[in-house]
Amino acid sequence: MGSTRYNILSLLEERTNAFSDRIALGIRTQLGWKEFSYKGIGLLSRKLASHLIMDVQVKKGERVAILSESKPEYGACVFASIMAGMTVVPLDVKLTEYELTSILSDCEPSVMLVSQSFVQTALDLQKEIKSIKNIFVIDEPSYNLGLTSIYEFPNVYECKWRHRSSKSTALIIYTSGTTGAPKGVEISFANMFAQLHDLEYALNEILPNRKVTVLSILPMNHLFELTVGFSTFLNFGFTVYYTQSLKPKDILGIMVEKKVDFMIVVPAFLKLLKTAIETELNNSPKHVQIAFKIMYTIAGFIPSYGIKKAMFKKIHDKFGGHFMGCISGGAPLDVAVGHFFERIGIKVYQGYGLSETSPVVSVNTNKRGDLASVGQPLKSYEAKTDSETGELLLKGPSVMKGYHNQPELTAEVIDQDGWLHTGDIAKITPDGHIYITGRIKNMIVLSGGKKVFPEEVESVIEKSEYIAEVCVLGVSRTFGSKDGTEEIVAVVVPKDYLYEKYDNATIEKLIRDDIKLLCQQLTLFKRPTNIVIKKDPLPKTTTRKIKRKEVKELVNV
Repeated sequence: MGSTRYNILSLLEERTNAFSDRIALGIRTQLGWKEFSYKGIGLLSRKLASHLIMDVQVKKGERVAILSESKPEYGACVFASIMAGMTVVPLDVKLTEYELTSILSDCEPSVMLVSQSFVQTALDLQKEIKSIKNIFVIDEPSYNLGLTSIYEFPNVYECKWRHRSSKSTALIIYTSGTTGAPKGVEISFANMFAQLHDLEYALNEILPNRKVTVLSILPMNHLFELTVGFSTFLNFGFTVYYTQSLKPKDILGIMVEKKVDFMIVVPAFLKLLKTAIETELNNSPKHVQIAFKIMYTIAGFIPSYGIKKAMFKKIHDKFGGHFMGCISGGAPLDVAVGHFFERIGIKVYQGYGLSETSPVVSVNTNKRGDLASVGQPLKSYEAKTDSETGELLLKGPSVMKGYHNQPELTAEVIDQDGWLHTGDIAKITPDGHIYITGRIKNMIVLSGGKKVFPEEVESVIEKSEYIAEVCVLGVSRTFGSKDGTEEIVAVVVPKDYLYEKYDNATIEKLIRDDIKLLCQQLTLFKRPTNIVIKKDPLPKTTTRKIKRKEVKELVNV
């Protein structure tokens, strides 16, 4: 493949030329659609890179932090920073100023690129973080509080791009849950290239048709979005649209208007979409509901997606008529939700990864009859499980360089033989399919030393028709003979409609009885001994994962 450092820049050049006038990135604004061709995004990237090199005079390896919601200019900022020889630090816009200060003190960027919405935050951060010399706004010029917009830079597109070695750091990604010292995952150019190479094989199986329109709903600071939804899709010449709203109505509107073929999603989004479809069904005439039920049953025996699409044409029309499927990652897929979409003719490919692996490890391309599997590892990975703990261990060119400034922490997760310890418990079948069954750190240890994985209990309780959210925890007992051991507590949020129909006592009885019934599927010791019912949604991260630690605090109060 030649030298990687040359490749990442030559790849940008090559793709810009190959797909010149094709739309690369677009977003709906109040003034209508704003779209960039491959050539256009190339020009904006060069203009910004030239300014960073010639006017700001950044040095190789300096860091640039990006604080913005997803939009086409974000992509130009990533490309420009790489051309200028800088390391990109994408920031999570949902973090507090306190959390951002902690991250920026760790990576010390010299430049910040921000969207209009975060100008004030950036100016406040600059007062705290002495390393930040320049802040530029990535939107078109408007009231920029005295800051310059990247659109206002001189139209200079030519300057010598700065090559760096394949081992140098391309990105530093701060992982969610940054309590205490922030954890910055260093991703090298070699890591990125291994991913692009591996994902090319995987995507050829999923999307053999090369002209694809994608709708992006995940934040760009999320490595899954940056590696797959952005870099890999542009490498393929796809068109990517961003949305500023996550309401099903707005998303469906874009899917119809732009004839969207594919998406990258988190499981919570699929759940939201399924609920929206079911709500509409429940509000339709009886005969429509009966017809759907009959077709849904029949569809279980039909292998052809074309036929399923025709059977559920009304639903497909709501998605714009072109939508063929999605990759789901970031959290475990609820298999029942996956089956629902598969049955109505929409393919769901469950993937698995973590920031430390740049991030994709596997995607279930060929065995979707078993949606619980996250597929076989990508081409360049070796995977095995620890014989004692069952922990999934991984080795390959996409495993991170390490945690920024934290050699001890790096040594804890990457052993001397180069195996990354994922913290996930897994089963690997003889044909190499991976099943993730739990997290080591979430494991609940009962008084008899028995171990329970909350994910397993949650997957059973999730099946209740009354429950919107569930989080299973081990809560320590601090009294009596079992002092210090944990008991299993299920924290659940009932579905909204129950409050319209019943009083609190009835809701509580319905839920307790239903959980009891469902949990008969579990061995006695895995069943919750306590059920806590909360009316408000549970605290979540930006990728919609429930924050167990915060839920635990709610219970312990």
